[in-house]
Amino acid sequence: MPKPAPHPEASPIVTPTPGVTIHHRPAASGTYVGSPSLCVLPDGSYLASHDLFGPKSNEYHRATGRIYQSSDKGLTWKHLTDLDGFFWSNLFVRQGWVYAIGTDKHHGQLVIHRSTDKGRTWTHAVLATGAWHTAPVPMVEHNGRLWRAVEDAMGGTQWGERYRARMMSIPINSDLMNPKNWTFSNPLARDTSWLDGDFAAWLEGNAVIDPKGAMVDFLRVDNSRLPEKAAIVRIREDGKKAEFDPARDFIDFPGGAKKFTIRKDPSGIGYWSLTNIIPEDPGTANRDSNPSNKPAAVRNTLALVYSKDLRNWQTRCILIRHPDANKHGLQYVDWQFDGKDLIAVCRTAWDDENGGAENFHDANFLTFHRWPDFRQLDRKNDAPLLQD
Repeated sequence: MPKPAPHPEASPIVTPTPGVTIHHRPAASGTYVGSPSLCVLPDGSYLASHDLFGPKSNEYHRATGRIYQSSDKGLTWKHLTDLDGFFWSNLFVRQGWVYAIGTDKHHGQLVIHRSTDKGRTWTHAVLATGAWHTAPVPMVEHNGRLWRAVEDAMGGTQWGERYRARMMSIPINSDLMNPKNWTFSNPLARDTSWLDGDFAAWLEGNAVIDPKGAMVDFLRVDNSRLPEKAAIVRIREDGKKAEFDPARDFIDFPGGAKKFTIRKDPSGIGYWSLTNIIPEDPGTANRDSNPSNKPAAVRNTLALVYSKDLRNWQTRCILIRHPDANKHGLQYVDWQFDGKDLIAVCRTAWDDENGGAENFHDANFLTFHRWPDFRQLDRKNDAPLLQD
Protein backbone atom coordinates (compact mmCIF):
# COMPACT_ATOMS: atom_id res chain seq x y z
CA MET A 1 0.00 0.00 0.00
CA PRO A 2 1.42 3.45 -0.85
CA LYS A 3 2.34 5.30 2.33
CA PRO A 4 2.95 9.05 2.49
CA ALA A 5 6.25 10.11 4.06
CA PRO A 6 6.11 10.74 7.83
CA HIS A 7 4.83 14.03 9.15
CA PRO A 8 7.52 16.22 10.80
CA GLU A 9 7.46 16.14 14.61
CA ALA A 10 7.75 19.93 14.68
CA SER A 11 4.49 20.45 12.81
CA PRO A 12 1.96 22.62 14.69
CA ILE A 13 -0.98 20.73 13.18
CA VAL A 14 -3.30 18.74 15.43
CA THR A 15 -4.82 16.56 12.68
CA PRO A 16 -1.95 15.14 10.61
CA THR A 17 -1.88 16.07 6.96
CA PRO A 18 -0.84 13.49 4.37
CA GLY A 19 2.83 13.69 3.53
CA VAL A 20 5.43 16.07 4.92
CA THR A 21 4.28 19.60 5.66
CA ILE A 22 6.57 22.10 3.95
CA HIS A 23 4.46 25.15 4.79
CA HIS A 24 1.20 25.94 6.57
CA ARG A 25 -0.94 29.09 6.32
CA PRO A 26 -4.13 29.31 8.42
CA ALA A 27 -7.24 30.26 6.47
CA ALA A 28 -7.59 33.40 8.61
CA SER A 29 -4.42 34.78 7.01
CA GLY A 30 -6.40 35.50 3.85
CA THR A 31 -3.48 34.18 1.80
CA TYR A 32 -3.49 30.67 0.38
CA VAL A 33 -0.96 28.21 -1.03
CA GLY A 34 -0.98 28.14 -4.84
CA SER A 35 0.92 26.66 -7.78
CA PRO A 36 3.34 24.18 -6.16
CA SER A 37 6.43 23.19 -8.15
CA LEU A 38 9.32 20.81 -7.55
CA CYS A 39 12.75 20.18 -9.05
CA VAL A 40 15.79 18.04 -8.24
CA LEU A 41 19.14 19.85 -8.27
CA PRO A 42 22.33 18.25 -9.67
CA ASP A 43 23.60 17.61 -6.12
CA GLY A 44 20.46 15.60 -5.32
CA SER A 45 18.79 18.22 -3.13
CA TYR A 46 15.23 19.36 -3.81
CA LEU A 47 13.72 22.79 -4.38
CA ALA A 48 10.01 23.48 -3.98
CA SER A 49 8.07 26.64 -4.67
CA HIS A 50 4.57 28.07 -4.41
CA ASP A 51 2.87 31.42 -4.79
CA LEU A 52 0.38 33.19 -2.55
CA PHE A 53 -3.15 34.06 -3.65
CA GLY A 54 -6.29 35.21 -1.88
CA PRO A 55 -7.96 38.41 -0.66
CA LYS A 56 -5.01 39.54 1.50
CA SER A 57 -2.34 38.68 -1.06
CA ASN A 58 -0.88 40.93 -3.75
CA GLU A 59 -1.62 38.47 -6.59
CA TYR A 60 -3.25 41.17 -8.76
CA HIS A 61 -0.43 43.69 -8.28
CA ARG A 62 2.97 42.02 -7.87
CA ALA A 63 2.65 38.44 -6.69
CA THR A 64 4.84 36.82 -4.03
CA GLY A 65 6.45 33.41 -4.41
CA ARG A 66 8.30 31.32 -1.82
CA ILE A 67 11.23 28.91 -2.28
CA TYR A 68 12.09 25.97 -0.01
CA GLN A 69 15.00 23.49 0.05
CA SER A 70 15.40 19.93 1.29
CA SER A 71 18.81 18.28 1.65
CA ASP A 72 17.50 14.97 3.02
CA LYS A 73 15.27 13.70 0.22
CA GLY A 74 12.21 15.59 1.38
CA LEU A 75 12.09 14.55 5.05
CA THR A 76 12.66 18.13 6.23
CA TRP A 77 12.48 21.52 4.52
CA LYS A 78 13.77 25.03 5.11
CA HIS A 79 12.55 28.31 3.67
CA LEU A 80 15.20 29.89 1.42
CA THR A 81 13.70 33.13 0.16
CA ASP A 82 10.64 35.01 -1.07
CA LEU A 83 10.43 36.29 -4.64
CA ASP A 84 8.69 39.38 -5.96
CA GLY A 85 6.73 38.95 -9.21
CA PHE A 86 6.48 35.13 -9.00
CA PHE A 87 3.12 33.55 -9.92
CA TRP A 88 1.88 30.35 -11.65
CA SER A 89 5.56 29.33 -12.07
CA ASN A 90 7.42 26.06 -12.64
CA LEU A 91 10.93 25.28 -11.38
CA PHE A 92 13.39 23.50 -13.67
CA VAL A 93 17.14 22.96 -14.06
CA ARG A 94 19.26 23.72 -17.15
CA GLN A 95 23.04 23.32 -17.24
CA GLY A 96 23.30 23.43 -13.46
CA TRP A 97 21.22 26.58 -12.95
CA VAL A 98 17.66 26.81 -11.66
CA TYR A 99 14.96 28.61 -13.64
CA ALA A 100 11.27 29.35 -13.21
CA ILE A 101 8.80 30.47 -15.87
CA GLY A 102 5.43 31.99 -15.00
CA THR A 103 3.77 35.37 -14.68
CA ASP A 104 4.54 38.31 -12.42
CA LYS A 105 0.93 38.51 -11.18
CA HIS A 106 -2.55 37.16 -11.91
CA HIS A 107 -2.84 37.52 -15.71
CA GLY A 108 0.43 39.41 -15.78
CA GLN A 109 3.47 39.51 -18.03
CA LEU A 110 5.24 36.26 -18.88
CA VAL A 111 8.52 36.22 -16.93
CA ILE A 112 11.54 33.99 -16.33
CA HIS A 113 13.59 33.82 -13.13
CA ARG A 114 17.10 32.37 -12.77
CA SER A 115 19.25 31.35 -9.82
CA THR A 116 22.93 30.45 -10.10
CA ASP A 117 23.27 29.62 -6.38
CA LYS A 118 20.77 26.80 -5.85
CA GLY A 119 17.74 28.98 -5.27
CA ARG A 120 19.06 31.53 -2.77
CA THR A 121 19.14 34.60 -5.02
CA TRP A 122 17.37 35.24 -8.32
CA THR A 123 17.37 37.49 -11.36
CA HIS A 124 14.49 37.84 -13.80
CA ALA A 125 13.53 38.98 -17.30
CA VAL A 126 10.25 39.67 -19.09
CA LEU A 127 9.66 37.20 -21.94
CA ALA A 128 6.38 38.67 -23.20
CA THR A 129 4.21 41.63 -22.25
CA GLY A 130 0.43 41.57 -22.13
CA ALA A 131 -1.82 39.20 -20.17
CA TRP A 132 -0.81 35.55 -19.73
CA HIS A 133 -1.99 32.44 -17.93
CA THR A 134 -0.11 29.29 -16.98
CA ALA A 135 0.75 26.92 -14.12
CA PRO A 136 3.67 24.73 -13.01
CA VAL A 137 3.90 22.60 -16.17
CA PRO A 138 6.70 20.47 -17.67
CA MET A 139 9.71 21.60 -19.68
CA VAL A 140 10.53 19.10 -22.44
CA GLU A 141 13.67 18.82 -24.55
CA HIS A 142 12.92 17.59 -28.08
CA ASN A 143 14.47 17.97 -31.53
CA GLY A 144 17.09 20.44 -30.35
CA ARG A 145 14.60 22.72 -28.60
CA LEU A 146 13.22 23.22 -25.10
CA TRP A 147 9.41 23.33 -25.05
CA ARG A 148 6.76 24.62 -22.65
CA ALA A 149 3.00 25.02 -23.00
CA VAL A 150 1.37 28.32 -22.03
CA GLU A 151 -1.86 30.25 -22.57
CA ASP A 152 -2.27 33.90 -23.32
CA ALA A 153 -5.17 35.60 -21.55
CA MET A 154 -5.95 38.03 -24.33
CA GLY A 155 -8.89 36.28 -26.01
CA GLY A 156 -11.55 38.07 -23.97
CA THR A 157 -12.21 39.40 -20.49
CA GLN A 158 -13.91 36.47 -18.72
CA TRP A 159 -12.38 33.33 -17.20
CA GLY A 160 -12.30 30.60 -19.81
CA GLU A 161 -13.04 32.64 -22.89
CA ARG A 162 -9.84 34.63 -22.54
CA TYR A 163 -7.47 31.61 -22.54
CA ARG A 164 -5.85 30.73 -25.86
CA ALA A 165 -3.62 27.66 -26.07
CA ARG A 166 -0.04 28.25 -27.23
CA MET A 167 3.39 26.61 -27.20
CA MET A 168 6.69 28.36 -26.51
CA SER A 169 10.11 26.93 -27.41
CA ILE A 170 13.77 27.85 -27.66
CA PRO A 171 16.94 26.27 -29.12
CA ILE A 172 18.57 24.25 -26.34
CA ASN A 173 21.88 26.17 -26.38
CA SER A 174 20.31 29.64 -26.40
CA ASP A 175 20.19 32.13 -23.54
CA LEU A 176 16.86 31.45 -21.84
CA MET A 177 16.80 34.95 -20.35
CA ASN A 178 16.73 36.64 -23.77
CA PRO A 179 13.13 37.05 -24.97
CA LYS A 180 14.28 37.30 -28.59
CA ASN A 181 15.36 33.65 -28.47
CA TRP A 182 11.87 32.32 -27.73
CA THR A 183 9.35 31.27 -30.38
CA PHE A 184 5.59 31.28 -29.71
CA SER A 185 2.99 29.38 -31.68
CA ASN A 186 -0.19 30.95 -32.94
CA PRO A 187 -2.95 31.29 -30.30
CA LEU A 188 -5.88 28.86 -30.40
CA ALA A 189 -9.10 30.17 -28.84
CA ARG A 190 -11.85 28.00 -27.38
CA ASP A 191 -15.10 27.35 -29.22
CA THR A 192 -18.13 27.08 -26.95
CA SER A 193 -19.83 24.71 -29.40
CA TRP A 194 -17.24 22.00 -28.75
CA LEU A 195 -18.31 18.97 -26.70
CA ASP A 196 -21.94 19.66 -27.64
CA GLY A 197 -21.75 23.06 -25.97
CA ASP A 198 -20.30 21.75 -22.70
CA PHE A 199 -16.93 23.46 -23.05
CA ALA A 200 -16.02 26.36 -20.75
CA ALA A 201 -12.23 26.51 -21.08
CA TRP A 202 -8.94 24.83 -21.85
CA LEU A 203 -5.93 25.73 -19.77
CA GLU A 204 -2.74 24.64 -17.99
CA GLY A 205 -1.40 22.69 -20.94
CA ASN A 206 1.49 20.21 -20.85
CA ALA A 207 4.22 19.92 -23.47
CA VAL A 208 4.42 16.19 -24.26
CA ILE A 209 6.13 14.12 -26.95
CA ASP A 210 3.52 11.77 -28.40
CA PRO A 211 4.25 8.12 -29.32
CA LYS A 212 5.05 9.15 -32.92
CA GLY A 213 7.67 11.66 -31.77
CA ALA A 214 5.59 14.79 -32.36
CA MET A 215 5.16 17.62 -29.87
CA VAL A 216 1.65 18.17 -28.49
CA ASP A 217 0.01 20.46 -25.94
CA PHE A 218 -2.09 18.29 -23.60
CA LEU A 219 -4.64 20.56 -21.91
CA ARG A 220 -7.05 20.51 -19.01
CA VAL A 221 -10.69 20.90 -20.13
CA ASP A 222 -13.39 22.54 -18.03
CA ASN A 223 -16.79 20.93 -18.65
CA SER A 224 -19.73 19.93 -16.47
CA ARG A 225 -20.32 16.27 -17.33
CA LEU A 226 -18.55 12.95 -16.88
CA PRO A 227 -16.38 11.45 -18.17
CA GLU A 228 -13.82 14.20 -17.72
CA LYS A 229 -11.95 15.31 -20.83
CA ALA A 230 -8.58 16.58 -22.02
CA ALA A 231 -7.58 18.20 -25.32
CA ILE A 232 -4.55 17.35 -27.45
CA VAL A 233 -3.29 20.25 -29.57
CA ARG A 234 -0.77 19.29 -32.24
CA ILE A 235 2.36 21.46 -32.70
CA ARG A 236 4.44 21.72 -35.88
CA GLU A 237 8.16 20.92 -35.67
CA ASP A 238 9.22 24.56 -35.88
CA GLY A 239 7.01 25.45 -32.91
CA LYS A 240 5.14 28.14 -34.82
CA LYS A 241 1.92 26.37 -35.76
CA ALA A 242 -0.67 24.86 -33.38
CA GLU A 243 -3.61 22.83 -34.74
CA PHE A 244 -6.69 21.24 -33.17
CA ASP A 245 -9.45 19.02 -34.55
CA PRO A 246 -12.36 18.78 -32.08
CA ALA A 247 -13.65 15.64 -33.81
CA ARG A 248 -10.59 13.61 -32.82
CA ASP A 249 -8.48 15.61 -30.36
CA PHE A 250 -10.71 15.46 -27.28
CA ILE A 251 -10.11 12.36 -25.17
CA ASP A 252 -11.50 10.88 -21.96
CA PHE A 253 -9.03 11.62 -19.18
CA PRO A 254 -9.55 10.84 -15.46
CA GLY A 255 -9.22 14.10 -13.55
CA GLY A 256 -9.14 16.16 -16.75
CA ALA A 257 -11.17 19.04 -15.30
CA LYS A 258 -8.42 19.80 -12.79
CA LYS A 259 -4.77 20.81 -13.24
CA PHE A 260 -2.33 17.93 -13.85
CA THR A 261 1.29 17.30 -14.86
CA ILE A 262 2.05 14.62 -17.48
CA ARG A 263 5.53 13.18 -17.97
CA LYS A 264 6.82 10.51 -20.34
CA ASP A 265 8.41 7.56 -18.58
CA PRO A 266 12.23 7.82 -18.96
CA SER A 267 12.21 4.07 -19.60
CA GLY A 268 10.46 4.92 -22.86
CA ILE A 269 7.30 3.00 -22.00
CA GLY A 270 4.19 5.09 -21.49
CA TYR A 271 3.09 8.24 -19.69
CA TRP A 272 2.25 9.02 -16.06
CA SER A 273 0.27 11.64 -14.20
CA LEU A 274 -1.16 12.37 -10.76
CA THR A 275 -4.76 13.53 -11.07
CA ASN A 276 -7.87 14.29 -9.02
CA ILE A 277 -10.12 11.51 -10.21
CA ILE A 278 -13.78 11.12 -9.31
CA PRO A 279 -14.07 7.54 -8.03
CA GLU A 280 -16.77 5.31 -9.44
CA ASP A 281 -17.72 3.78 -6.10
CA PRO A 282 -20.79 5.69 -4.81
CA GLY A 283 -20.40 7.68 -1.61
CA THR A 284 -16.63 7.32 -1.58
CA ALA A 285 -14.87 10.64 -1.93
CA ASN A 286 -17.20 11.60 -4.76
CA ARG A 287 -18.67 14.85 -5.99
CA ASP A 288 -21.90 14.40 -4.02
CA SER A 289 -20.02 15.81 -0.99
CA ASN A 290 -19.27 19.09 -2.80
CA PRO A 291 -22.14 21.60 -3.12
CA SER A 292 -21.12 22.66 -6.64
CA ASN A 293 -21.29 19.05 -7.90
CA LYS A 294 -19.01 20.05 -10.80
CA PRO A 295 -16.03 17.88 -11.84
CA ALA A 296 -13.55 20.77 -11.48
CA ALA A 297 -14.60 21.19 -7.84
CA VAL A 298 -13.87 17.58 -6.79
CA ARG A 299 -10.24 17.40 -5.70
CA ASN A 300 -10.27 15.14 -2.64
CA THR A 301 -8.94 11.99 -4.32
CA LEU A 302 -5.39 11.81 -5.68
CA ALA A 303 -4.64 8.97 -8.09
CA LEU A 304 -1.77 7.68 -10.17
CA VAL A 305 -2.87 7.29 -13.80
CA TYR A 306 -1.05 5.74 -16.76
CA SER A 307 -1.27 5.50 -20.54
CA LYS A 308 0.74 3.58 -23.12
CA ASP A 309 -0.36 5.79 -26.02
CA LEU A 310 -1.31 9.18 -24.45
CA ARG A 311 -4.95 8.71 -25.50
CA ASN A 312 -6.23 5.77 -23.42
CA TRP A 313 -5.77 6.21 -19.67
CA GLN A 314 -6.26 3.93 -16.68
CA THR A 315 -6.24 4.58 -12.95
CA ARG A 316 -3.36 2.55 -11.55
CA CYS A 317 -3.75 3.36 -7.87
CA ILE A 318 -5.56 5.74 -5.51
CA LEU A 319 -2.80 7.35 -3.45
CA ILE A 320 -4.67 9.61 -0.99
CA ARG A 321 -8.37 10.24 -0.47
CA HIS A 322 -10.76 11.88 1.96
CA PRO A 323 -14.56 11.49 2.03
CA ASP A 324 -15.24 15.25 2.06
CA ALA A 325 -14.82 17.28 -1.14
CA ASN A 326 -16.00 20.59 0.30
CA LYS A 327 -13.00 21.51 2.49
CA HIS A 328 -10.41 18.96 1.38
CA GLY A 329 -8.26 19.16 -1.74
CA LEU A 330 -5.13 17.38 -3.01
CA GLN A 331 -4.58 19.52 -6.05
CA TYR A 332 -2.18 21.13 -8.53
CA VAL A 333 0.29 18.34 -7.86
CA ASP A 334 3.69 18.78 -9.48
CA TRP A 335 5.98 15.77 -9.48
CA GLN A 336 9.25 14.27 -10.69
CA PHE A 337 10.78 10.86 -11.27
CA ASP A 338 13.44 10.10 -8.63
CA GLY A 339 14.93 6.76 -9.63
CA LYS A 340 12.28 4.13 -8.97
CA ASP A 341 10.30 6.56 -6.85
CA LEU A 342 7.86 9.31 -7.66
CA ILE A 343 8.15 12.52 -5.60
CA ALA A 344 5.58 15.30 -5.53
CA VAL A 345 4.47 18.57 -3.98
CA CYS A 346 0.79 19.29 -3.45
CA ARG A 347 -1.46 22.27 -2.79
CA THR A 348 -3.35 20.67 0.09
CA ALA A 349 -6.58 21.85 1.74
CA TRP A 350 -6.85 19.95 5.01
CA ASP A 351 -7.78 20.02 8.68
CA ASP A 352 -5.72 22.10 11.09
CA GLU A 353 -6.04 23.44 14.64
CA ASN A 354 -7.60 26.64 13.27
CA GLY A 355 -10.65 25.03 11.69
CA GLY A 356 -9.12 23.80 8.45
CA ALA A 357 -9.05 25.31 4.99
CA GLU A 358 -11.47 28.00 3.84
CA ASN A 359 -12.67 25.51 1.21
CA PHE A 360 -11.24 22.79 -1.05
CA HIS A 361 -9.72 25.40 -3.40
CA ASP A 362 -8.10 27.79 -0.92
CA ALA A 363 -5.36 25.49 0.34
CA ASN A 364 -3.71 25.94 3.72
CA PHE A 365 -0.75 23.55 3.22
CA LEU A 366 2.13 22.83 0.89
CA THR A 367 2.97 19.13 1.31
CA PHE A 368 5.66 16.78 -0.01
CA HIS A 369 5.09 13.12 -0.92
CA ARG A 370 7.12 10.11 -2.00
CA TRP A 371 5.81 6.85 -3.47
CA PRO A 372 8.55 4.19 -3.69
CA ASP A 373 8.51 1.79 -6.64
CA PHE A 374 5.49 3.60 -8.05
CA ARG A 375 5.44 1.54 -11.25
CA GLN A 376 4.52 -1.52 -9.19
CA LEU A 377 1.41 0.06 -7.66
CA ASP A 378 -2.05 -1.17 -8.69
CA ARG A 379 -5.61 -1.04 -7.38
CA LYS A 380 -4.80 -3.60 -4.68
CA ASN A 381 -2.61 -0.86 -3.19
CA ASP A 382 -5.38 1.78 -3.04
CA ALA A 383 -5.04 4.01 0.02
CA PRO A 384 -7.75 3.66 2.68
CA LEU A 385 -10.45 6.28 2.88
CA LEU A 386 -9.32 8.76 5.53
CA GLN A 387 -11.97 9.86 8.00
CA ASP A 388 -12.91 13.25 9.43
